Amino acid sequence: MAAPHIELDSPGAIDGRHIRALAFHDVRVEYVKSVLARARLDGGRALVVGSGRGMLAVALADLGFEVTAVDPSPAATAMARDDDGGRGITYLTAPAEDPGLPDAAFDLVYCADTFEVTSRLDLVLGHAARLLAPGGVLVYDTVNRTLMSRLVYLGAFQGIGMTRIMPRGRYTAARLRPPAELAAEMRRHGLRNADVCDFKPRDPRNLVKAVLARRKGRITDDEIPPLVDFVLDPRGKPVVTYLGYATKG
Repeated sequence: MAAPHIELDSPGAIDGRHIRALAFHDVRVEYVKSVLARARLDGGRALVVGSGRGMLAVALADLGFEVTAVDPSPAATAMARDDDGGRGITYLTAPAEDPGLPDAAFDLVYCADTFEVTSRLDLVLGHAARLLAPGGVLVYDTVNRTLMSRLVYLGAFQGIGMTRIMPRGRYTAARLRPPAELAAEMRRHGLRNADVCDFKPRDPRNLVKAVLARRKGRITDDEIPPLVDFVLDPRGKPVVTYLGYATKG
């Protein structure tokens, strides 16, 4: 299904977040499955923070979780609810900094498209820790702070016209966090980081081609993932993006 027209710089617009979610989806789900095996977590209650149009929420529901999904965009929340497919997912419009959900309500919390856009990481992590039941697992994907990540996220994705898919100011250098810095922030909230996993496009040139083609309307959303072909690299040092998980208590 083709995405709505990519809008930029308007509050609540559907912008390039969905392109990013599509490109990341397969590696996100693959990584979640590996975390569930390592954490011996088999179903339960899951929360997706920054759920967008609901792809990850649907995947977790299909893995047997009772899922709640929150996103700050009412438009994205409405689209996710329409595409639920009868899975019974609870979709709410709320920011990561104030999700408005009860303590210890979830066995798994996944923060997507969240850590690298918030200016209140302490507040987001505090809520994530509060929302997790004892022994619960926080999974996340985020962006490292390197020269290459700045070129991609601060330059290509929000600064250069032909490849721009995000509103200006969504990403800043200060919000891109190296793994060690993020792990230290987590420890302050009783979260122990257990893993960091690099992920990247198999061929970065294909990422550029896919962004240009989607920006110009030459391809649909469904054509993006096979073109970009992100892969996990557990032994690699994260240059741009990385996944990870932490446990509570």
